[in-house]
Amino acid sequence: MELTGWVKNYDWGRKGINSAVAQLAMANDPDFRLDEDETYAEMWMGTHVCGVSVVKETGETLDRVLKQDLSYLFKVLSINKALSIQVHPNKCEAERLHKERPEIYRDPNHKPELAIALTPFLALVGFMPAKDIRDYIDEFQPLSKLIGKEAVDQLHDAPNGESIKLCYEKLMKTEEAAIAKCINEIARDYQKELKSNDLLEVFTNVNRDFPGDVGVLSLFFLNLIRLKPGQAIYLGANEIHAYLDGDCVECMACSDNVIRAGLTPKYKDVDQLLDSVIFESNRKEFIPYRVDEQVQVYIPPVSDFAVINVNIDHTLESYKLEIQAFGSILIVLKGSRTLKLKTKEGVKEIVVTRGSIVYIPVEAAPEIEFAQAEDCDEDFSGYIATSNYFRAA
Repeated sequence: MELTGWVKNYDWGRKGINSAVAQLAMANDPDFRLDEDETYAEMWMGTHVCGVSVVKETGETLDRVLKQDLSYLFKVLSINKALSIQVHPNKCEAERLHKERPEIYRDPNHKPELAIALTPFLALVGFMPAKDIRDYIDEFQPLSKLIGKEAVDQLHDAPNGESIKLCYEKLMKTEEAAIAKCINEIARDYQKELKSNDLLEVFTNVNRDFPGDVGVLSLFFLNLIRLKPGQAIYLGANEIHAYLDGDCVECMACSDNVIRAGLTPKYKDVDQLLDSVIFESNRKEFIPYRVDEQVQVYIPPVSDFAVINVNIDHTLESYKLEIQAFGSILIVLKGSRTLKLKTKEGVKEIVVTRGSIVYIPVEAAPEIEFAQAEDCDEDFSGYIATSNYFRAA
């Protein structure tokens, strides 16, 4: 089944044709009309109630055709300015928050997620080592004064998760006027220090988009990650993060639960974030498993999802990808191939090109074939979201 993705026009998305989401939407849906003044932030692929994919041939929503929800939600993101400082609740927290405040936390599921860069990608992910945070606080004196001597002394005496927590809680609960004053002093008097720490550009950009916001000062607490295309980060429950710039493919459990505390006009649930967040430092690139020259798989430590990356040289006549009997979704980013797969109605062939989104049914197992398409001299690249059957392998 070929699908139409659900496009989201959030304020932080890229405008018009500069958005990878808009480019893919134009290629995916002949009825899509581009507005150069509109922001195109996300394309959703899956069965989540807030953005269900539609089957092109029939106009039915995917959840109605499948008569169930997929365990994952697949997305493309195109980011022009920072997303919120946020964490995602674990399963127990999600159930409680949904029961208590369903208007904010709209489903009872957890939301571990994987982001794979399509372009150079910038993000804040996890807390830095306590000693690095201490050094930043010492170097940027307005921040040290804002947090206060007691908390800063504890960070010096015992640089660990507990002292990070004390300092970050003080920061997040400080009055907005004091936060804005601190940010303005750093912007005015600490240009040299920002530049020497490779923070000047990102500090300036984030402060421009969210002037005086407490999230700007999270730059001195969180790891600033720069990903190249193909590199990835995985975020488990309660790991603090904020995507800042770039395009990515993202896959997560089928949920839209977000606890926000900065860099957003939306509701900020500071107390809940501070109660949920993990303050220990542990952040590195998420490395995929290489199957062969054409395929690598991103295998997170949860059963909800995995992501298969397929890259096929245009000279290769055919490639057969082994799969298991779980419903999967393919999005094509580059090139063209004839996709051959088994369905309830028998073997089908679909020519897929950039922007094609295809639901791969359970009947397609144990393999699908990517055969050469006519007159295509471009290498093929695509991503497949599926249930994480690799963990049991």
